[in-house]
Amino acid sequence: MPDKRYWLFKSEPSAYSFDDLMNEPDGWAEWDGVRNYQARNLMRDDMKVGDGILFYHSNAKPMSVVGIASVVREGYDDSHGLDPKDDHYDPKATKENPIWSMVDIKGERALGRPVTLDEIKLNPKLKDMLLIRKGMRLSIQPVTKEEFDEVIAMGGDSAN
Repeated sequence: MPDKRYWLFKSEPSAYSFDDLMNEPDGWAEWDGVRNYQARNLMRDDMKVGDGILFYHSNAKPMSVVGIASVVREGYDDSHGLDPKDDHYDPKATKENPIWSMVDIKGERALGRPVTLDEIKLNPKLKDMLLIRKGMRLSIQPVTKEEFDEVIAMGGDSAN
């Protein structure tokens, strides 16, 4: 079995918040609508069931990691791209070539307190985190186990 991997998922809380994820009736949600090829490839090719996720509220005051989630279904076709009535419709997508992928995720728990972007930038243990790299705008990013554990510790929690 491959080693567990770790990710940071960004979401604008006005569009879909960590509370929205935690309140899903089925306990999980499709992570659909990603329209960046690099992020799509990470979901399609690299994410596995059980991988850990830092849930990050972007375009918020303050921007911060607010919770922990996990992958519960590996990458599959994002059918929302085929529906002209859907916000994530892509006219280039077809049934034969749906182009986009998604995974299913489950909210595990909120952090004891949010870990802000400013705190992450100030922590020397997180100096190589993609989140703080200039120009890094990907909505899905890999993080190391050490980065994952450090952010969780900063939020007053343990990784277990």
